[in-house]
Amino acid sequence: MPSDEALLAQLREAVGAAHVLTGKRATRRYRKGYRFGDGPVLAVVRPGTLLALWRVLEATVQAGRIVLMQAANTGLTGGSTPDGDDYDRGIVLVSTQRLAGVQVIEDGRQVVCLPGATLDVLEKTLAPLGREPHSVIGSSCIGASVLGGVCNNSGGALVRRGPAYTELALYAQVGDDGVLRLVNHLGIALGDTPEEILTRLQAGDYTATDIARDADRAASDRGYAAHVRQVDAPTPARYNADPSRLHEASGCAGRLAVFAVRLDTFEKDEAAVFYIGSNDPDDLTAVRRHLLTAFERLPISGEYLHRDAFDIGDRYGKDTFLLIDRFGTDRVPAAFALKSRIDGWCERWGLRGLSDRVLQAVSGWLPDHLSPRLRDFRARYEHHLLLKVSAQDAGATRDFLDRFFAGREGAFFACDADEGRKAFLHRFAVAGAAVRYREVHRDAVEDIVALDVALRRDDRDWVETLPPALADTMVARLYYGHFFCHVFHQDYIVRRGTDPLAVEHALWKLLDARGAEYPAEHNVGHLYHAKPQLAAFYRGLDPTNTFNPGIGQTSKRADWKE
Repeated sequence: MPSDEALLAQLREAVGAAHVLTGKRATRRYRKGYRFGDGPVLAVVRPGTLLALWRVLEATVQAGRIVLMQAANTGLTGGSTPDGDDYDRGIVLVSTQRLAGVQVIEDGRQVVCLPGATLDVLEKTLAPLGREPHSVIGSSCIGASVLGGVCNNSGGALVRRGPAYTELALYAQVGDDGVLRLVNHLGIALGDTPEEILTRLQAGDYTATDIARDADRAASDRGYAAHVRQVDAPTPARYNADPSRLHEASGCAGRLAVFAVRLDTFEKDEAAVFYIGSNDPDDLTAVRRHLLTAFERLPISGEYLHRDAFDIGDRYGKDTFLLIDRFGTDRVPAAFALKSRIDGWCERWGLRGLSDRVLQAVSGWLPDHLSPRLRDFRARYEHHLLLKVSAQDAGATRDFLDRFFAGREGAFFACDADEGRKAFLHRFAVAGAAVRYREVHRDAVEDIVALDVALRRDDRDWVETLPPALADTMVARLYYGHFFCHVFHQDYIVRRGTDPLAVEHALWKLLDARGAEYPAEHNVGHLYHAKPQLAAFYRGLDPTNTFNPGIGQTSKRADWKE
């Protein structure tokens, strides 16, 4: 087995010395997860071409080291970072951020995305064509990658589109003989050798005649719209380990080195937004069931927000809201990267959380960012639903809501364009608010237990009731999520002195009893156990356990040794 220095020399030759990072300080922003995950690495390597990526993989596999592929490092379960220091081989963390590229094909009906392509850039690329990608809100704001979503079967807020999914991908795989091979299932004729295939792909050196139109290979989850309408089905609509949505790159969780994916795009739909409030969760259940079954077109999105989540997002997500509102999503990835560097400096001086405390203090002096009508509904109602529908369905939706809420305590209002945009932006800001709360209140908070949960489609008792003893272990609870898909994000801020792992395991038992599946869209990472079928999928993709070992709390050792 080559020495570490010999391997580092090969990596520097492949990508240039400036793009091989070693040492704790230089590698921190890559090996430390956004919310969870950390551990030592031999090096962080940042290839600038697809061919250089192939050379890095060749050198690392031949040296018998671990390959850990990372896109934007925006995951919430540590799935693209190391997990501790108990691996049996050194880790080469490969960052794909320099490998950006979106290639529009089929008159905009499809795209080919390279490893560093972000959802934000993809959305902007398609906008002039009147098209949209799979996801248009949420993780796109913090620079999440397209391939990261596919590899984790990520969900998103859009009811009609389901999880990110494709059967058309170009990837590298290590066989059970230990040999690295390039597999072209992209449906584009690019040549025969890795050198030719990767060089031509990066340059976009292919024509319409090179593109196969294989009806047997899907570039999106074509059956989800019908699937989510089945509101009386006793199973969840979507979750990461669903066997029907595990296919090669889709759901691989880094067990393959994915060079490109081919995806469908979607016609952009003019929208209308309604804001709904009620103190009776049965009201929202009835609205969900009716809109999923009675209308020709599904709603575009329906986002749930509990009043407690509204409040914490209002206070601790305000600066994120204003950053996006004033400067757009373009500035957000750079702002998050700068904050990560500052946090690294602060930690070295024993000042963990300083940047969060400063930002929180500053945000208190900034002007109010929410409309009076949102404030009024917050005061009146515990349960909030942000409903976005096609503009052509706005009249029928309003008529239904008028009839439904006549004589009921709940109510709704139609948002103007700015109000609707800000309502959804506030819902997004909630997702990072728990992290800010933890850093500002370290004296009272042990940690966050963050679950993303897929409830049964027929579950009418979706409001969680915890045993008092378990509830007492928490400072606060945040409930929000994709209501029409019955996927909920549940953040539990655990009281100081409490074991978060014990709390999490207790919550799992309650979810199991309800027939829920978890995780629903952030994937197992290093937080969840991969169920047997998912673990078998990983093992089939990566029989030598070279790529991202330990995911789903599986073996970290070569050849899957215990």
